Amino acid sequence: MITKLAAALIAFFLLTALVQAKDPPVVNDDTITDQVRVHLASDKLVGVLSFDVKVKDGVVTLTGTADTSAQRSRAEKVAKKVKGVKSVLNSIRLKGEAPVAGKK
Repeated sequence: MITKLAAALIAFFLLTALVQAKDPPVVNDDTITDQVRVHLASDKLVGVLSFDVKVKDGVVTLTGTADTSAQRSRAEKVAKKVKGVKSVLNSIRLKGEAPVAGKK
């Protein structure tokens, strides 16, 4: 009797755990955009800078202005680490650098 009760309790707890297991969060362009912005904002080197982040089919495009090439490179590195990012197009310009023809 006790073994049946113990088995029933174990089965109950296992089923409860399975029911409570959550599906992994959906990774889409909106969640990638949010995560890239959060990661950039929390980074010590680039967190004080304002970059525009756009995502299309997992491809992140970064635009804006950085003070140094190290900041520009760091922003790209931070963005690449976000789950779901396939590639990063780094269009961040350095202060004082002329805009590329055809781009604003």
